[in-house]
Amino acid sequence: MDELGEVLDAVGPRLRGLRKQRDVTLAQLSAATGISVSTLSRLESGQRRPTLELLLPLARVHQVQLDELVGAPQTGDPRIHPRPVTRHGMTMLPLSRRPGGLQAYKLILPPGARTDRPEQQVHEGYDWVYVLSGRLRLLLGEHDLLLNPGEVAEFDTRTPHWFGNTDPTPTELLALFGPQGERLHTRARPT
Repeated sequence: MDELGEVLDAVGPRLRGLRKQRDVTLAQLSAATGISVSTLSRLESGQRRPTLELLLPLARVHQVQLDELVGAPQTGDPRIHPRPVTRHGMTMLPLSRRPGGLQAYKLILPPGARTDRPEQQVHEGYDWVYVLSGRLRLLLGEHDLLLNPGEVAEFDTRTPHWFGNTDPTPTELLALFGPQGERLHTRARPT
């Protein structure tokens, strides 16, 4: 059997394992992906060859990278190659690879970024920010805070909040965000 055939044959059991590990029925997976139950069943049993059109929604719903579904070989390169996204003058570099759950970002705010009429926002989640360089202005409820390098803020994002760079130099920070309100827990030593 050729290498491609072996890779494709391994996809079905991998899909079944992911679904069972997450305790999801074929009907639930069908509803989440739009793929029929019979097609999902044939994929898992190896009676249907996986295609990109089928694997992409499955990877999204299972919250795994596509290469995990097909069992792509490790490259040996441990580096993360983030693709930056720029919004409202702020550059966000994702540092975590899986969608959903706790997300990690490096944020770069150019001088004067997001200083126009700060409008506080509220949404579900929990945020933790650590200033690497520059200074970060954080409006949190009625508090107006200025964070310097090495300082951290942690807050429930249901509290009205806004942050920006009022410094003449770029501000860089690490941000951890939990969309369902996951709080960060630190331990001084293992229990």
